Amino acid sequence: MVDASEMKTGLQGVANADPLLVWRKEFPILEHTTYMISHSLGPMPRKVESAMAEFTQTWATRGIRAWEEGWWEMPVTCGNLIGSIIGAPEGRVVMHQNVSICQSIVTSCFDWNGKRNKLVTDGLNFPSNDYIYHGLKRQGAEIVSVDTPDGMTIPLEKILEAIDEETQLVSISHVAFRSSYLHDLAAVTKRAHEVGAYVLADIYQSAGIVPIDVVKLNVDFATGGSVKWLLGGPGAGYLYVRQDLDAQLEPAMTGWAAHALPFQFANGPMEYAPDIHRFLNGTPNVPAMYSARSGYEIVNKIGVETIREKSKRQTQLLISLAEEAGIKVRSPRDPELRGGAVILDVPNGKETTAEMIRRQILVDFRPGAGVRLAPHFYTSDDEVHHTISELASIVHNTRA
Repeated sequence: MVDASEMKTGLQGVANADPLLVWRKEFPILEHTTYMISHSLGPMPRKVESAMAEFTQTWATRGIRAWEEGWWEMPVTCGNLIGSIIGAPEGRVVMHQNVSICQSIVTSCFDWNGKRNKLVTDGLNFPSNDYIYHGLKRQGAEIVSVDTPDGMTIPLEKILEAIDEETQLVSISHVAFRSSYLHDLAAVTKRAHEVGAYVLADIYQSAGIVPIDVVKLNVDFATGGSVKWLLGGPGAGYLYVRQDLDAQLEPAMTGWAAHALPFQFANGPMEYAPDIHRFLNGTPNVPAMYSARSGYEIVNKIGVETIREKSKRQTQLLISLAEEAGIKVRSPRDPELRGGAVILDVPNGKETTAEMIRRQILVDFRPGAGVRLAPHFYTSDDEVHHTISELASIVHNTRA
């Protein structure tokens, strides 16, 4: 097994060949850990510590004045950093605590008790989304989940066929968390709009690793969070809404931050804000936004296109090494159909993952999928080789 000092020496030797490795110094955990788990929780940027100190200092010295000096607008100003990553104009992304809240806000915009009551979702969607959708049945919604034939992919034509004139909302997980399968958002959106349906894209597993332009894609809504490729930490979900929908939609899941005049504290029916603020709800999670901004800034500086090119190369390398080691791959071989993670099907996946973590190689395991591995822009090729070498040694010893 390669120790941390040997790994560090090797990295210094290849830094010139891979200019993105200069960013390793921004992530303290990389000094002693092979970090292959940014599909689940990215490593903390070094500047987060000073950002959190800024939050506590602001609270300590400015007190309640902090709200009018920046805190109140942070859901939008912080959202602008996300917007620049996903192609959204300024003022079109708002921050929330998590995707479940964002999804619930979107689905609450619609009446599910009429003829157009169908919600079409892909069978690889994240379970939390499905829980919200099936809860809409009590409001009259019909939930149509398009099955996956192999547990890994869903043919595009099956999704398109499920979308009809009774469809109100189509929910697509851009990159499937179980397999890293990349859906064709443009084709799904085109079909949905042809029949008058809206599209809600969950881009949690793609933003920051796969280039996205929500305006060009013409999606109506997009949701995501920060803990993965965006390196932003927990408690910082986000919601994009197409600008022309402000005048059309009134979320039933709402709160005082969505009011046109929140500090008038008016009782009675909601008077919605005329802009993106109408998709807010209660008091925002200020410390989470402080912690998230450093990661967004790094991704913006590097550029998702640059990150994607390295990701495609290294995930292809992972797949090749895994196949050479006799390990079954549960992700698409075509890099254009694959997100940033690679899923490997190994015996005793949970136990294997625990042993990898004991060896300071961070990966995770998902039932029905396998061991998930994810290089990011800070990952060296040596670490990719090291990860598969260690995984193969565990698997072969288990089989023996």
